[in-house]
Amino acid sequence: MDVIKATGRYEAWLRTVLPFDVYEPDLDHKHRLMSDPLDPFPFFRGTYYRWAQLWAGTAGPLAAAPRVLSVGDLHVENYGTWRDADGRLCWGVNDFDEADDLPYTNDLVRLAVSARFARKGDVLNVKLGRACEVILDGYRECLTAGGGGFVLEERHSHLRRMALSADREPSSVWQKLSSLEVNPPVEPPAEVCAELGASLPAGVTNVGYRRRPKAGVGSLGRARYIALANWAGGWVCREAKAAAPPATAWATDTAGKPRSAEALAATTRPADPFYRPGPRWIVRRLGPHVSRIELGDLVRAEAERVLRAMGAEVANVHVTSRVAILNDLGGRPADWLEKAARSMFDVVEQDWIAWRAGHAGT
Repeated sequence: MDVIKATGRYEAWLRTVLPFDVYEPDLDHKHRLMSDPLDPFPFFRGTYYRWAQLWAGTAGPLAAAPRVLSVGDLHVENYGTWRDADGRLCWGVNDFDEADDLPYTNDLVRLAVSARFARKGDVLNVKLGRACEVILDGYRECLTAGGGGFVLEERHSHLRRMALSADREPSSVWQKLSSLEVNPPVEPPAEVCAELGASLPAGVTNVGYRRRPKAGVGSLGRARYIALANWAGGWVCREAKAAAPPATAWATDTAGKPRSAEALAATTRPADPFYRPGPRWIVRRLGPHVSRIELGDLVRAEAERVLRAMGAEVANVHVTSRVAILNDLGGRPADWLEKAARSMFDVVEQDWIAWRAGHAGT
């Protein structure tokens, strides 16, 4: 089955498992992003279902590594910041939509492959071999320590500098979010209004509902609604995104359910009190410093430190199986991750070429 046929079948399956219909304009936008003739990274981000379909057959012995509840759709732009219950700025994986039981190697290989695609797209200036080295160093060190979240207060100054960069300045963020008011008002399903309302603070005024189009890449097509409101002199915003079973359920033709909440509960990191993944909708706060961190402006030394932290954060997700994973890691050659990443990179790149050929002129 080629990537075009796989995409059609996955999207047909998605229509049967989402709580409401696929939002077709966003799905069309996703296909256009995937067809970018110069940058393969959007294609990589948009086709986790294809990765899930091909992983076991391509990974060889890595597919038999110890299994753990994993991120699944991990990549270098699936990291961001939030505020914990004490108001502290935290950093880590910010999307668990595709969480499922997988060999621990899946997350590491996918992260490394994404680093290579990001380099090819001039987003991340670190060679693959070095990227794999620092990712594994961070992963192994954090696993050995039993995990540990990234609180950007007295430590992790390199991450804090990115989190507080000019393009994440509050007035800029609210200008972007409030600009959605120019879109036509919508009336979300009653269950969505209830979820969003329960997440907003008491006493909000002028609540308005809008779609949030063209947000993300892999999740494009899933309904996204926001509630924008005024509260005590400023904006507040909440988002509800349709939840679906992980793409691994489609790839293996098995029943599945969203596992974001389960994956988050297993991590060793401070929780985001406004992030509420449910069986049908994922609700979260939108605002300054509650978003992914861009990598495009990093200098090389900072990028390596961030990749090391990314590897460590994967360990925070995998920590419940740390003994089995560390034992398995100890028996692997030093270059196993680089070799696996090169192999999967080639597979994805060939799919990208085939996709573009099949969508020429669209």
